[in-house]
Amino acid sequence: MEDNYLNEEQIKAVTHEKGPLLVLAGAGSGKTRVLIHRATWLIKERGVKPENIALLTFTNKAAGEMTERIKKIDSKRIELGFSGTFHTFCARLLREYGVNIGISPGYVILDSDDSESVMKEVVKQLDLDPKQYKPKVFLAIISRMKNDLVTLKEAENTAKEYFYRQVAKAWRSYQEKLVKNNALDFDDLLVKAVDILRIDRIREVINQKLQWILVDEYQDTNKAQFELTKLLAGERRNIMAVGDVAQAIYSFRGADYKNLKLLEQAYPELKTVGLPKNYRSTQFILDAAYGVVKNNTNHPTMRLSATREAGEKVNLYEALDERDEAKYVVVRSKILSDLGQEVVVLYRTNAQSRAFEDELLKRDIPYKLVGGLRFYNRAEVKDLIAYLRLIHNPLEEISRNRIEKIGKRKASVFETWAEKLPDDRRGKEPAKLLEEIINVTNYLDKYDERDEDDAARIENINELLAVASEYATLVDFLTGAALAESDIKQHRSNAKISLMTVHAAKGLEFENVFVVGLEEGLFPHSRSGVLENKEDLEEERRLMYVAMTRAKENLTLSWARSRLSYGGRHQSIPSRFLAEIPEELLKKIGMVNVFEKEMKRKELFDEFGEKKRIIVPDWEVAEETKGDFEDIDNW
Repeated sequence: MEDNYLNEEQIKAVTHEKGPLLVLAGAGSGKTRVLIHRATWLIKERGVKPENIALLTFTNKAAGEMTERIKKIDSKRIELGFSGTFHTFCARLLREYGVNIGISPGYVILDSDDSESVMKEVVKQLDLDPKQYKPKVFLAIISRMKNDLVTLKEAENTAKEYFYRQVAKAWRSYQEKLVKNNALDFDDLLVKAVDILRIDRIREVINQKLQWILVDEYQDTNKAQFELTKLLAGERRNIMAVGDVAQAIYSFRGADYKNLKLLEQAYPELKTVGLPKNYRSTQFILDAAYGVVKNNTNHPTMRLSATREAGEKVNLYEALDERDEAKYVVVRSKILSDLGQEVVVLYRTNAQSRAFEDELLKRDIPYKLVGGLRFYNRAEVKDLIAYLRLIHNPLEEISRNRIEKIGKRKASVFETWAEKLPDDRRGKEPAKLLEEIINVTNYLDKYDERDEDDAARIENINELLAVASEYATLVDFLTGAALAESDIKQHRSNAKISLMTVHAAKGLEFENVFVVGLEEGLFPHSRSGVLENKEDLEEERRLMYVAMTRAKENLTLSWARSRLSYGGRHQSIPSRFLAEIPEELLKKIGMVNVFEKEMKRKELFDEFGEKKRIIVPDWEVAEETKGDFEDIDNW
């Protein structure tokens, strides 16, 4: 669909005259097109000066894309008053006006690593145990309070429990260090910008400069950003907010989809325009996704209508285990990528990439891993493998240096324990050795499940335990890990197969999408009691909706009857989300203990239109062919 085309609903949004406007833009409904046409319409049809328009987004990439598309619509060079992220806007505002609240123009911005270094100093100075009072956890709590516009004084006055009193003390010391170093962290940019705009004379100047405020992905705003946009809109109230409750998946960052509802309270005259037409997916995909998300009761969800053909039903693959799931997905992905089509495998957590990476590497298939390190390159995985390598070869210096960097005490404890191992330790089951190492060294003490990153690392460790349990000897395991690590084919830029988490896929689209690991506890995820908390469960459901609506042509969902986790094999329960999809929308493939005994040839066409004969398994097994499980490693 070309940028110049607008449907009836889009035209209503673009040509809204004055005052507040909320555009409820469903997945694939052309929200970016509406934003850029709104800006150009204001300029060309209503004589608004480009410098009087501000476009606020969440990523520089999105802002850059919109700027480029505006140029394509109008041959004249259009320079908006501002086009970029919230944080970029706030940084510029503080450079110019920060002196009014004691911030000099030469301030520096601390990134997350800088902030953690400062907090580590604070924890040490307060004589707190960093294992019990983790700097990253302190920062996460403080960040949430800043984003909610809770002041330090309020935090100190309301802290009743000992732990939160320590958080408040740490916050004060942390902030004092930032002031001393003329520094701000990312959250301060938002908070201080709100403070600036609350000064009447400064707000009046800014409101005169920026008279039209356009905001993308409004469901992802936090309280500070909500207040910021309200102050920017000022008395003119010319704010356009574009959002979709069904795609609100960032509450862990402080985002609050309820801000869409708060707009109605802040602006009683608010006009709302819905964009129900979807230009991305087939109707089967849209109906299946709606079947899931409509079960949320805390917010309404728009039903989308496809503008293209109905397409094919959604595939549902029931795998025997995680190996079968990976084989099926990789085989199908290879066939599609050989035809020149793009494929993405989406999973709930980064730890799940391992099975698919292993299968792709084994088959010598190039792939791209988006938004994370390869499994065997992750620090926690490399740490534990270093311990195992030292058991295998006590003279190896590289691994010894690594474990000493983890901690001298841990290294000493490990050495003492390793010396007591019997001579046949190389033949001992690697999973058991790994469990003993984790327990003996208290390796997990360095992580806190309350921290999102640490929780992901713990999941990677559990996945490593699962991998180790598949090997009989330490030698075999170390060999397998080393061989997997040695392959670099996933770095090829022309790879058609991508692996990523659902969060990383937000805003993207692909011809073929595989959403894997659809089991209770995995997706929806069980972390932090999500299955018992209605708000968290509804966010997991929205995350599933986002995953499904990334697909343009074909969508495949999969789950495994059993899965290796925490060092053992456990039976799985299919995700409740699968039961929420109307049965008539699904094409069920794969049956436990049922696999084809023969391969069949199918004539397919490559991207150049030439016939290509590819060996593929026939997944549509008839019910009467049920039989014993047959090994399919030779696909």
